[in-house]
Amino acid sequence: MKNCIVAQSGGPTAVINASAIGVLDANIISNYYDNVYAGINGIQGILNKHIVNLSNIPHDEVKGLKYTPSSGLGSCRYKLKPSEENTEEYIKLFEILEEYEIKTFFYIGGNDSQDTVHKFSVYAKQHNKDVKFIGIPKTIDNDLPIMDHTPGFGSAAKLIATSVLENFLDASVYPAKGVFILETMGRDTGWLAASACVATINGKPAADFIYLPEVAFDTEKFLKDIKQKLTEKNHVFVVVSEGIRTKEGKFLGELEGTGLDKFGHAQLGGVCANLKNLILTTGTAEKVRVLELSTIQRCSMHCASQTDIDEAYEVGKAAANYSIEGISGYMIGIKRLSNSPYKAEPFALEASKVANNIKYFPEEWINKEGNNVTREAYEYTLPLIIGEPKITIENGLPKYTFLEEAFNL
Repeated sequence: MKNCIVAQSGGPTAVINASAIGVLDANIISNYYDNVYAGINGIQGILNKHIVNLSNIPHDEVKGLKYTPSSGLGSCRYKLKPSEENTEEYIKLFEILEEYEIKTFFYIGGNDSQDTVHKFSVYAKQHNKDVKFIGIPKTIDNDLPIMDHTPGFGSAAKLIATSVLENFLDASVYPAKGVFILETMGRDTGWLAASACVATINGKPAADFIYLPEVAFDTEKFLKDIKQKLTEKNHVFVVVSEGIRTKEGKFLGELEGTGLDKFGHAQLGGVCANLKNLILTTGTAEKVRVLELSTIQRCSMHCASQTDIDEAYEVGKAAANYSIEGISGYMIGIKRLSNSPYKAEPFALEASKVANNIKYFPEEWINKEGNNVTREAYEYTLPLIIGEPKITIENGLPKYTFLEEAFNL
């Protein structure tokens, strides 16, 4: 018996399930594995033996996950320690994998998940374990190095740009001068905030200013930017990343007294509210509206990019096909072949080169004033948001797939 298992980790995306279905569908074609199992709630669930056999569920009941947002297999935020610090955890995992006769473990996730792939593959090699580990990328943050972009980013970018367009129009209806601030996710990098650049009205950018974590935030310069723009027009539209910080490295949106999350990251929130108070208390403007997009950026299948869905599906299929070659400790990336017409393809790279590394927004794509992005950012982002999702509508709403048997264990 030769089986495989697929699991998801970290924050969801609108297209993460397409990668899982890609693994399943590729195996239906190759018939290489006897069973495709799912680890419910990532590595944490597998360690608790929360495992479902996807091959035993009729495909018609599962295939809808391709057009369902969030993590259909559940998720977790589980920091795996090095094997020398917690040997028992590694022993337990491999005992479970052996029990289920699993030969390949597919882990769909971001930076920390690829670190898990690397650690397990090294342990397996050191201890002569016949299990292969392959990573599949996902993150709306688009911050995984080496690859051109990550599945999930295109759909988040499309939602952000759409929100900018619609709120720009809404904010423009009153004659009184005002400021609208839209906050995106992006703790370390500005890819998400920068994606707002594709939102245009009559050929002109909807956002007047875009502030990224890659540029130290100067409150005095920010207020000067706003004040100057208000002399030119009645309404100023600002897009800001949650990760902006001062030159001293302090996050503007860091919540006081909340400490760190499980991965040692400062918990953020409320950058737009912070900036609103700054504008009002300094008298820079009398009216300020704010919108923190929050989790809608990662779960909006109704506004997803079909290009993103297709690519997420293809990296899942590629992972399954690469596994037949016996690789381990690798992950699947996306390589852009051309921009116009847009073409891309999946490729394999070592997970260790991605784990614990960050791809920052290019400095050369930020304008010299540090308050917006260049044409290169527009040309990079635009192809990734193309195409509308082929979702099924029922009673006026999207019809999504929820695997009840997976979560009622």
